[in-house]
Amino acid sequence: EVSTDDPEMAFCTLANREELNPEEGSIHHCLYQFTRNETLTETNKLLCDVCTQRHCGPKNNIKSEKKYVYTNAKKQMLISLAPPVLTLHLKRFQHAGFNLRKVNRHIKFPEVIDLAPFCTAKCKNVAEGNTKVLYSLYGVVEHSGTMRSGHYTAYVKMRAMNNHLSDLVLRGQSQALETEPVKGQWFHISDTHVQPVSVSKVLSSQAYLLFYERLL
Repeated sequence: EVSTDDPEMAFCTLANREELNPEEGSIHHCLYQFTRNETLTETNKLLCDVCTQRHCGPKNNIKSEKKYVYTNAKKQMLISLAPPVLTLHLKRFQHAGFNLRKVNRHIKFPEVIDLAPFCTAKCKNVAEGNTKVLYSLYGVVEHSGTMRSGHYTAYVKMRAMNNHLSDLVLRGQSQALETEPVKGQWFHISDTHVQPVSVSKVLSSQAYLLFYERLL
């Protein structure tokens, strides 16, 4: 999608991301790295149609690829539409030569997360003036084992029906003002075994998938 807005606004976020100072090994640090501003130079330069036409004339006059003009550019991935349900998939493998090795490091994640520092300043479904986009954790998938074999278990919060979430899913409307985690009881599920657990147990798990529902 080509934007004709002020190019500086394209890199602005709902909340100041530079004040985050995220702790390494946290989900905030993962999101900060994923949405960081990148500079494209040298072999990563961007093909610029405007620069090419300015230098060579109309496209139909360009007969050689060598005449295309490439320019330095900035790239940043930000959220332009805050979803009703936020699913975060952690990359839990790394290359070790020609093999893949599982990453077992614990990644810290909160009960309530604010996506505002990772959303574009013109996020489509955030009310003007809002500087917070809050989500409450309601599910975690955990994997134990290796890259070749293992076992999946889940942590799920049993809670009252969220009418606000239904409105978001069905009509895209956001009216709730809750800023606290959705109340409920957490359960650990492994095959047919289900048992209640504390929130501290959930937050200490080796998360592979995280599921959050939007509060604000």
